[in-house]
Amino acid sequence: MKRRDLLHLFTAAGLGAGLPAWAVTGKAGSKSSIGSFSLDGTRLRFYHPGIKKGFTTVLIADTHLFRDDERGIPFQPYSGRMAKAYNQTRHYLTGETTNPEKSLVASLELAATRNAELVTLLGDILSFPSEAAIEYVLERMRISGLPYLYTAGNHDWHYEGMAGSLFDLRADWIQKRLLPLYQQNNPLMQVNELHGVRIVVLDNSNYQVTEAQLAFLKQQLSYGQPLLLQVHIPLYAPGRSVGYGCGHPEWGAKTDRNYELERRERWPVNGHTATTLEFHRTVFNSRQVIGVLAGHIHRPSLDIINGIPQVVSEANAVGACLEIEFIPTA
Repeated sequence: MKRRDLLHLFTAAGLGAGLPAWAVTGKAGSKSSIGSFSLDGTRLRFYHPGIKKGFTTVLIADTHLFRDDERGIPFQPYSGRMAKAYNQTRHYLTGETTNPEKSLVASLELAATRNAELVTLLGDILSFPSEAAIEYVLERMRISGLPYLYTAGNHDWHYEGMAGSLFDLRADWIQKRLLPLYQQNNPLMQVNELHGVRIVVLDNSNYQVTEAQLAFLKQQLSYGQPLLLQVHIPLYAPGRSVGYGCGHPEWGAKTDRNYELERRERWPVNGHTATTLEFHRTVFNSRQVIGVLAGHIHRPSLDIINGIPQVVSEANAVGACLEIEFIPTA
């Protein structure tokens, strides 16, 4: 993707528990068909008559690779904190010592054994935009042979303390470093249709969405197929903190407690754009959305919003990933 095309993309776009989690019968003003959802640990299952054939995908989020080399030396004033953040972790199940690289490799091996038809790298795969870490991811994906989609998280493109708006820094470092990970796909919005299901991956790594992304989502919904939305930052759910920040009514300067620690631009005084709020309404009022998957907060959670499940993955840095099964029903 040429820089002028990328910049146009960014600037133009800138204008319980026992029963299945949800099941809704199709009628006017509701879901168009019956579907259900189940969750067992890190294993998700979607059941829906719009699924033409059973298949599996794997979601990996928050690996936080910190690999770097001599090319990163000039950027150490900006990468120092995150370069030390996840050097050694403990596996979320066994408690044994591990690290982000081991966790990524193990998750890709799991995806291969499950014959996954898609792997989603759902942001914060990197702790900062290290060339060495990006090359490592590209090589691991090449070795795996697995089809994948990548989207950025709030750390993938962030050098802490570097001047610039979140919007501009994201555009700059996607162009300068991250672009190969997208495999010629649009960095802000991607879709992969598998066996009747539209898997939509959107970049909301600055907590907001653009007009172009909202239009893209509406276009995908217009096909009438079951749609699974995947974003790095969870969408607002009632009772949740601003970590579930996309569309959160309290998100903004007053609730931004980490901007000094992360040495970045503070969240806007006026909070979310009207576009982001409309995006949130569109998702959770949709007849086609069967679920929302996210990462970012480094702990697993499940919320049901207007009948739609939102599942947040535990961090891959501690060995976790989500195994997602799609199962057709009559």
